[in-house]
Amino acid sequence: MKRRPFLGLAALPPLLAAAGAQAQKPASGGPAAGVPPVPAPEPPVIRPGTVLAFPRDFGAHPEFRTEWWYVTGALEAGGGERFGFQVTFFRSRTSVPPEHPSRFAARQLVFAHAAVTDLAAGELLHDQRIARAGFGIAEAAGGDTAVKLRDWTLARSGPVDAGRYATRVQATRFAFALECLETQPLLLQGRAGYSQKGPHPVQASHYYSKPQLAVAGRLTLGGHEREVRGRAWLDHEWSEALLDTQAVGWDWIGMNLDDGGALTAFRLRRADGSALWAGGSFRPAGGTARSFGPDEVVFEPLRRWTSPATRASYPVAWRVRTPGGAFEVHALLDAQELDSRASTGAVYWEGLSELRDVQGRRVGGGYLEMTGYAGRLRL
Repeated sequence: MKRRPFLGLAALPPLLAAAGAQAQKPASGGPAAGVPPVPAPEPPVIRPGTVLAFPRDFGAHPEFRTEWWYVTGALEAGGGERFGFQVTFFRSRTSVPPEHPSRFAARQLVFAHAAVTDLAAGELLHDQRIARAGFGIAEAAGGDTAVKLRDWTLARSGPVDAGRYATRVQATRFAFALECLETQPLLLQGRAGYSQKGPHPVQASHYYSKPQLAVAGRLTLGGHEREVRGRAWLDHEWSEALLDTQAVGWDWIGMNLDDGGALTAFRLRRADGSALWAGGSFRPAGGTARSFGPDEVVFEPLRRWTSPATRASYPVAWRVRTPGGAFEVHALLDAQELDSRASTGAVYWEGLSELRDVQGRRVGGGYLEMTGYAGRLRL
């Protein structure tokens, strides 16, 4: 979900926020005397019962405030080296009205951040970017997935349930060019893609996942390029709503089971660590997905790690109970905190993890994401 289970980006960087505000000022003077101002359009609402249509809904939804495409996965090189990777593209509608005449007005912003976990080196490498949409620099297209930010890209092609995603990232300390082949039908989260994220129905997103993506491509670290293969997970969400005022952050897992199943679980937390809302889904291999209600998911921390950079204390091992079974989630590297305040405005813990059964046996792997531990997430 991205992130996350939820939605909305953190506060925009001050420079771009100021640029957006400046773009809204009239070129000269103000509205003509006696002419009433044009009322702002009503914001769109995520509604249960909305039927998602593909490939259209693979693409961008610029009328909504917040949207992201989030790919995470585990990779292995020929020599047995193991890595995690993630790349996330965000689109954010600003307060600049769509009818603003200036081509330079920042109506939409595109953010991106990417990371690679090098398990052998015990290191997470991270990079990030932000730009206003347009001019061929940053784009989020409609109709199908096609997002870019300079030379970072993510694009989908092919049939609805048998396509492929190609992503390319050239960062400061790493690079990857990967193709992610769909091996299963898309997974609509929540109620047919309506995923509630709080006690009020408007606190929701449209949300689908693409689990069990077969990955192949190239990864470059330290100037050395290697061929890699693995499994990945894609989330796509869009929303208008903000987090509930009681929520300080969230915990989320997206896990590809070794037998071909898929497990999602998330919760939004209050300041005292209790769950404000929860959800997720389980789809057995070749079976039908079962969505979880807000009282059916329990996250219990088992072990914590304290970041030397932010002093935030993160649970890097969890017991997670769901209607799909009870599991343990264990980070494969504790130090997977990333600081994306220069793009999304937030600090995350986001990293490669292993899924185990209650006897401690591995049953899958994927990503764990935690927000709000280095400070309340402000949206």
